[in-house]
Amino acid sequence: MVAVTEVVTADIAAELRRLGVADVDDSTLARALYSTDASLYRVVPQVVVRPRGVEEVLATVEACRLTGTPLTSRGAGTSIAGNAVGTGVVIDFTRHLNRVHDIDVESRTARVEPGTVHAVLQKAATPLGLRFGPDPSTHTRCTVGGMIGNNACGSRALAYGRTADNVVGLDVVTMAGEELSVVAGGRTESATLDRLGDVVQGGLGVIRTEFGTFGRQVSGYSLEHLLPERGFDVATFLAGTEGTLATMTSATVRLVEDPPHRQVLVLGYASMAEAADDVPALLPFGPTACEGLDSRIVDVFRTHKGSVPELPRGQGWLFVEISGDEPGLVADTVQRASVASSAIASRVVTDPREQAVLWRIREEGAGLATRTLPGKALSGWEDAAVPPDRLGTYLREFDALLRENGLDGVPYGHFGDGCIHVRIDFPLDASGGKELFRSFLFDAATLVASHGGSFSGEHGDGRARSELLPLMYSADAIDLFAQVKGVFDPDDLLNPGVLVRPRPVDADLRGPESSRDRLDGRLGLRLLHDDGDFGKAVHRCTGVGKCIADNAGSNGVMCPSFQATRNEKDSTRGRARVLQEMIDGRLVTGGFRSPEVHEALDLCLSCKGCASDCPTGTDMATYKSEVLHQSYRGRIRPRSHYILGRLPFWARVTSPIAWLANLGLRTPGIRSLARWAAGVDQRRSLPTFARGSLSRWARRRTSEAAGHGGPRVLLWADSFTDFFSTEGGKAAVRVLEAAGYHVELLERSACCGLTWITTGQLDRARSIVGSTVAQLHPYVAEGVPVVGLEPSCLAVLRSDAVELLDDPRAVDVARGVFTLSELLQRTDGWRAPDLTGTTLVVQPHCHQASILGFEADLAVMESTGATIQRLSGCCGLAGNFGVEKGHYEVSVAVAEQQLLPAVRNAAAGTIVVADGFSCRTQLDDLASVKALHLAQLLAP
Repeated sequence: MVAVTEVVTADIAAELRRLGVADVDDSTLARALYSTDASLYRVVPQVVVRPRGVEEVLATVEACRLTGTPLTSRGAGTSIAGNAVGTGVVIDFTRHLNRVHDIDVESRTARVEPGTVHAVLQKAATPLGLRFGPDPSTHTRCTVGGMIGNNACGSRALAYGRTADNVVGLDVVTMAGEELSVVAGGRTESATLDRLGDVVQGGLGVIRTEFGTFGRQVSGYSLEHLLPERGFDVATFLAGTEGTLATMTSATVRLVEDPPHRQVLVLGYASMAEAADDVPALLPFGPTACEGLDSRIVDVFRTHKGSVPELPRGQGWLFVEISGDEPGLVADTVQRASVASSAIASRVVTDPREQAVLWRIREEGAGLATRTLPGKALSGWEDAAVPPDRLGTYLREFDALLRENGLDGVPYGHFGDGCIHVRIDFPLDASGGKELFRSFLFDAATLVASHGGSFSGEHGDGRARSELLPLMYSADAIDLFAQVKGVFDPDDLLNPGVLVRPRPVDADLRGPESSRDRLDGRLGLRLLHDDGDFGKAVHRCTGVGKCIADNAGSNGVMCPSFQATRNEKDSTRGRARVLQEMIDGRLVTGGFRSPEVHEALDLCLSCKGCASDCPTGTDMATYKSEVLHQSYRGRIRPRSHYILGRLPFWARVTSPIAWLANLGLRTPGIRSLARWAAGVDQRRSLPTFARGSLSRWARRRTSEAAGHGGPRVLLWADSFTDFFSTEGGKAAVRVLEAAGYHVELLERSACCGLTWITTGQLDRARSIVGSTVAQLHPYVAEGVPVVGLEPSCLAVLRSDAVELLDDPRAVDVARGVFTLSELLQRTDGWRAPDLTGTTLVVQPHCHQASILGFEADLAVMESTGATIQRLSGCCGLAGNFGVEKGHYEVSVAVAEQQLLPAVRNAAAGTIVVADGFSCRTQLDDLASVKALHLAQLLAP
């Protein structure tokens, strides 16, 4: 079987190249990256194509027709139903065909390529006072082509309709190579469309009685748009056909005005079913959105993401958004809606910042919901819709069905449209789990059909629901689907297994997640949140794809290398996919040492951004450390691991002769040799050792410090502060003493082991961090606060230490260490210096933003009165990453995303603040900018 697959793969790949398609990738790595989407399904493609123009799309269709190879179109790959995976060619439109061609303000239309990201279109339309109406929760990364394929809707479909309602025209190509331009309300001359018309004429009675019964009837083909009384609207009909009938090359979509005023009425209920009961009473007030949210999702956000705006009491809420041109009318409508509701409590949210947080919680529901139950909550039955007046009854009966099957689920979604998203704890890996999954889907489908509902309300049917369609439609309707498929794609090459002649709902499910019996060797990390199971850890990623969104202006970090390269392998999702395939073992076969694994992880900066920004809590930095640990344990490592990976050791032994070491590193020949030996790119500068360590300086001033009374505080001198950047440490002493503290330092050096961790030298890292915990614990036990200055090192004590050490003292230390700002915020009487009139450009260290939290630092800087420009993203150096040979270009490209443009465009006199040693080094190296540590900014 494998040999046959390889021959077929070679044939289609050769044909694609012969026809002039440039970006053809049949590598094992590419096939692993595209083997799944955001669904439960795994289907390994033969080839991945990233077309650079329409001519290459046409060539790809031709190659598939000539070789009989299936073709699946893919946008952002965030499909939850399994409709963006296929066995043949997967065509990825996002890499190159992602432009907004033009926006016509007069006609309020935009012409876009299929891979255009929704947020990119919005960014282009917003300055013109327009927007694209539908807004799925994945709007930061989903594509317009994907939205059309699924007939996506989003939160504001109540006001703006489904994607189908906003399609003006489509350019498509059939599998036969016929290029069609179809326009809503127009007629295109085509033999194919004539045959389609004949099918419709033969089924008018069925179409008129079974289709278009309510707004969210998305399952199956929306044949109602082809009725004569609707003008045989092929353009609108093709929305929601999931790439099974034609391949899109361009789309023209309708734009709308965005009302300037909006308020969100938050209504609290004792249960989600009671919230659903109230929907019919609220719809007459014309809400832009009416969204339901389970309290368990909010609890997860609060635990892992931070503060949540005040919510009225309840176990579930409706977010009812009222928009309009007149603020008084909006407020009056909100008040009347509140009175009409049956909520137990309510609150009106008018602050746009609070509204943004509420919508963020709702938008991240798919990822957050996976973490709400004791077992992993999964998709699979996540998109059913019923008429809104049936929603409350349906939810109660659905909850009873869950309980009958020993399952639990967390509902949320578009309650105003009757569309429910839910994550369910299907025990797929347990004995009988797949059988339970299948039987539950059939029972759930029967329940939805009994309420006149649709199995899909916006995600499409895909592999998850297509087999169920006979429970919703008559045999005559199912036959019409087959006839329509036969008109457009008689050889069943376009997304086969979806909608027509469907794959079973339990076929192609991903393999078991656990790796306990499939990986050799003891893990170096405890993986506490995943029961010590590496497979379970990497399967946290469900493919929601937030890591491929543009994070500019979001205060996010994830994923720096993807922001620079736009390659799927450099996204958190892509890396997780490859690791999942490594666990599966059928495609990626070499375990931890697989070349595909190391290629995918090579450009991971270990920034920890995904640990915070990813809704599912995927922590790629941790997984990379474990992979490197397993790969090189007992083996020769890269040179950089011995030098950069042990930099604190070399700094400590070099400290007594720092002046001599610095002199040598400034000498051209020695400097080049040192770079080679350390695996450092020759374009990089080498760090300068401090002439005297911070610890030595502190010991010399002990007598002076003895005169300072006040409460004790331990200033922990990490290796970078102690041996490289002592000025920040000295400034911190002055700040803390001015705040009334008696500052102490440790008698001997205490390293966190960070560089050993990031290079996967975990056994040695465990020893190092264990020693440091032992030194710090007596202070913590006495209630003496421990302040750290280097964010990456402090983050080790907050998170990595407990993963390395099975020692309760590590837990105590994690709770007892603070940033400088955290301590100052709780210090009575401390006042920040007045910096009114000063502008600060602030680059949070990645670990600061992701692990420690940056709120305290921002609050302290705001208290100075300075004007603050906070940057998102990563500086690009990330410890040893940016200086290693082979990483220079990407390191600079990451810095060019936000940091370097910000400092170049800064006005004269602007102060750049960066607590991270890496960040300051990058700024000095690439922009000759001397950034300050926050302690230096605050020092008297």
